[in-house]
Amino acid sequence: MHPMVKPALRRAWRERQTVQFGATPAHAVMVGPVDTATGALIELLDGTRGLPLLREEARDIGLPDGQVDGLVHRLTAAGLLDDPTAGGPAADALRKRAGVLDRLRPDLASLSVVHPEPGGGIQRLAARRAMRVRVRGAGRVGATVAAVLSASGVGHVEVLDGGCVEPWDVTPGGLPVEAVGMRRDAAARQLVRRSAPDRPPRAVEPAASRCRGGGGGEPGLSMIVVAPRDGLAAYAPDPAAAEDWIATGTPHLYAGVVEGTGVVGPLVLPGSTACAGCLELNRTERDPGRPRLLAQWRSGRGRAVPACDIALASAVAGMTAAHALSFLDGDLPATTGARWEASLPLFDWRSEGITPHSGCLCGANGKSDREHTSGIGPQHETMAR
Repeated sequence: MHPMVKPALRRAWRERQTVQFGATPAHAVMVGPVDTATGALIELLDGTRGLPLLREEARDIGLPDGQVDGLVHRLTAAGLLDDPTAGGPAADALRKRAGVLDRLRPDLASLSVVHPEPGGGIQRLAARRAMRVRVRGAGRVGATVAAVLSASGVGHVEVLDGGCVEPWDVTPGGLPVEAVGMRRDAAARQLVRRSAPDRPPRAVEPAASRCRGGGGGEPGLSMIVVAPRDGLAAYAPDPAAAEDWIATGTPHLYAGVVEGTGVVGPLVLPGSTACAGCLELNRTERDPGRPRLLAQWRSGRGRAVPACDIALASAVAGMTAAHALSFLDGDLPATTGARWEASLPLFDWRSEGITPHSGCLCGANGKSDREHTSGIGPQHETMAR
């Protein structure tokens, strides 16, 4: 081990014998009492020394035997130490790709704060490279989600959509103006490649590749993000469209903008949390007229360009990508079995829990709250701070 105080956490003395690591309440930790010699020892924990050398240097400054090991144990338990040699073979392979790692250093620093164990940050960052995510939709929300996931180190990001890029699909973080007229799926693939930290941009596809339809689905995905250009399909998703995902146990997260409202969630963990069918059954019980409304909304009658405020779409895309990454990294974000909404002009985010419905065939009903959130994936332990 080469102990290193996590550089992402700001360090300051609250008073002469108490050090605070971290500025925000969510991750701040106070350590004390710390005398002058121990403070000097903390300065040596920069990742360049193994424990034997640290013990020697501690003796040179007059610290008793065992002081180094005690301090390292104490700071590790508080989630304050990292190890630049930890993380396993995948992390070692990532460290060898200096250019890639330089692009991802801010993400690595953030992960090191969120995950307390030494090497936990780079281990998760390296694991992203082997993951595969499919984004269904290449509009203002979907294309931006795909770009952010790719830029965050997710190794395989696929985008499905049909038709051609329209001028109103263009966004600062999504499809560029040069893509107007191209097939949406082809333009989205180029966007994903340009955004990836380890893949160089490719030339624009020739005109012969323009304007053809998109493709279907395949198993083995880490998750699916459902971000249709028509936000109604995220606000009131069709349960039939998710039947294959439920059957194969594929996690999927809904997101979109409908009229002046942005929605993120639910994140559906098949057989464990409420699905699109549960959502509609619950809403129909509260509003018996809803099926009639949905039939008319989904009738396919011609509509003008959907309302999709660009700032709202960008916020929805950012939140969606963040929740997807949280899940991919082994945690359960706040959209698990819940939906978050924000409406213009006040932009007040609010959440609604979605309960598994007894009439739905997804299999989530009847489980305890603990069963809904256990056995789904690795989760870090929350430390008392």
